Amino acid sequence: MGCGCKKESLTDEQKKVLEAMVKCDGPCASKDIASATGLETKVVSGRITALKKKGYVKSSVRCKYEITSAGKTVIQA
Repeated sequence: MGCGCKKESLTDEQKKVLEAMVKCDGPCASKDIASATGLETKVVSGRITALKKKGYVKSSVRCKYEITSAGKTVIQA
């Protein structure tokens, strides 16, 4: 049996969030990601939380988020 983690399976909304983050110049706020994706800020915040757990997003500054190298790799696949 596997560990149950499916790191490579992303929802369309999670992909949109990661793609918007790639275009950010450094850390970006969830409201910036929301305006870039057309998703509501609350939805973006939820997707970011899930992406952080998968290791695709990091937050080095409070309320600002960056895509990790693993996140960049997964959307290029």
